[in-house]
Amino acid sequence: MHPEQKSLAAIALGSNVGDRAAHLDYALQGLGALGRVRAASKYFETEPVGTVQQGMFLNAAALLETELAPEALLQALLVIERERGRDRAAAPPKGPRTLDLDLLLYKLPDGVDVVMQTESLTLPHPEMHRRRFVLEPLAEIAPEWIHPQLKKSIQSLV
Repeated sequence: MHPEQKSLAAIALGSNVGDRAAHLDYALQGLGALGRVRAASKYFETEPVGTVQQGMFLNAAALLETELAPEALLQALLVIERERGRDRAAAPPKGPRTLDLDLLLYKLPDGVDVVMQTESLTLPHPEMHRRRFVLEPLAEIAPEWIHPQLKKSIQSLV
């Protein structure tokens, strides 16, 4: 496949347990095994969201050129999380986590944004436009990406 034939995925990274920066570094290396990391934001320290008492997060975003389809990419992201000790089934929702990888947006090689909903994956990510900790890192590396449903750039959503 030629580079222009690869899909582009926007992925949010987060960690608030243990060596947060090491977990994000590991995730970026893992993403590199799934394709080519075209861009990665700096790390942002953010307040936890929700009712579970927990520590501060480090958040980032990455753009990944990949040949993996959305569902296959999601499964690969979950493997990277598990490699860092995350057990989604055993942890409370929105609770502390070593690593959280969310597939936010996915663009096909022809430039068309994927809009889909399955049991395991919704694209674009249904909460991304409400989460500053997702939008700020993403705006650093993809400010002009247009949310396919809201028809607004990531920069304007910030």
